[in-house]
Amino acid sequence: MAVYVDNMKAKYRGMIMCHMIADTQTELLEMADKIGVQRKWIQDYGTSLEHFDICMSKRKKAVALGAIEINMRDLVRMVKKKE
Repeated sequence: MAVYVDNMKAKYRGMIMCHMIADTQTELLEMADKIGVQRKWIQDYGTSLEHFDICMSKRKKAVALGAIEINMRDLVRMVKKKE
């Protein structure tokens, strides 16, 4: 079981963002807590698309805490596998 961050670099309100997903909702929420992302920012809660959009500084923290770096193709494959 693991948490993953992709290589998307989307601009949002002066920040550069990526996606953070996990094998389980528990892992996703625990990582959000550890890196300082408010749980209210979760997107697509309870679905196979469940994720957070996080800025690059939070991505760096997630990787330091064990998140696995993936590309966007990997992310799509993982989401489809959950469906």
